[in-house]
Amino acid sequence: MIVQFRRDFRAGTHRVLAPLSALFLLLYAIALAWDGQRLGAGLSAGLAALAAFRAWRMRRAVHVGQQGLWIAAVNVGGCLLGCSFSGATALPWLFPTLMVNYFLCEPRRAVVMNVPLVLAPILLPGLLTSIGQGVSVIAVSLLTLVLGLAFSLRIQDDRVQLEEMASLDALTGLPNRRMLERTLTRQIEERREHERLNGLIILDLDHFKDINDLYGHAAGDAALADLATILRFEVRGDDEVFRFGGEEFVVLLRVESLAELELATERLRRAIRGALRGPGGKITVSLGAARHAGETHWQDWFSRADAALYLAKNNGRDSYRIADHL
Repeated sequence: MIVQFRRDFRAGTHRVLAPLSALFLLLYAIALAWDGQRLGAGLSAGLAALAAFRAWRMRRAVHVGQQGLWIAAVNVGGCLLGCSFSGATALPWLFPTLMVNYFLCEPRRAVVMNVPLVLAPILLPGLLTSIGQGVSVIAVSLLTLVLGLAFSLRIQDDRVQLEEMASLDALTGLPNRRMLERTLTRQIEERREHERLNGLIILDLDHFKDINDLYGHAAGDAALADLATILRFEVRGDDEVFRFGGEEFVVLLRVESLAELELATERLRRAIRGALRGPGGKITVSLGAARHAGETHWQDWFSRADAALYLAKNNGRDSYRIADHL
């Protein structure tokens, strides 16, 4: 459970709160049944069953999707049910429910879910016993609603910023290996073939170790950053470029034929050869390329391009090989 929270806080929260909601609603159903309120007990038991079903659905799901919205709706229903059948004694449950919903839903959806809870003290007859109590409950509810929204929006912005930082290479500013793997998987799963980026080019700086050994790592870093700039300039609007790691970069592009892939690969080789310089002079790259050939796993597609790159390296460098021609 701790690992789940560290990997995905929202998903971990859903998986904890769903069974807890089911448990509390079941206990409340038992309490109502004990008091002879069969209707309330039945409604509470129904909500508990729904929460339990959603908890079971989330048990092994990779993405919890809209399940959190269901749990928030169950919590709101349970809170309104408590106010209807137990009166003012259920009012304290309004405030934790208001906050919990921000952990279960996106901020604006949580506000929509929370509106009935804020209006409940006004709309449910007999719930408030005095004007002072009504003012206090409504004021605290509104304050909780606003502060919860502000906190949730701030957490969402921080999460987006952290995801961006985790997906970009610090030196070059290019998407990193993590983003490459996601993109390759998405391209393979893309059902509309005309929208796929179906050409894969892996390129590797030649004699990069010598640059680091002779001129220092600062020179090596400068060469990598300059190469990233060249690749950004050379790729077309729909194409994507990534830093795979070390001195390896990957270009993902859309091509109509092997001939077009070969032309694109040679164009990159020539452009880099003509523009990339270091303290020792010209820096070249070796490239391996492959079109997607129906592979169901990105690793198989990538391996074919990587094997072509290996052959280009062994062929004297500053050259390219197309996997489909081997």
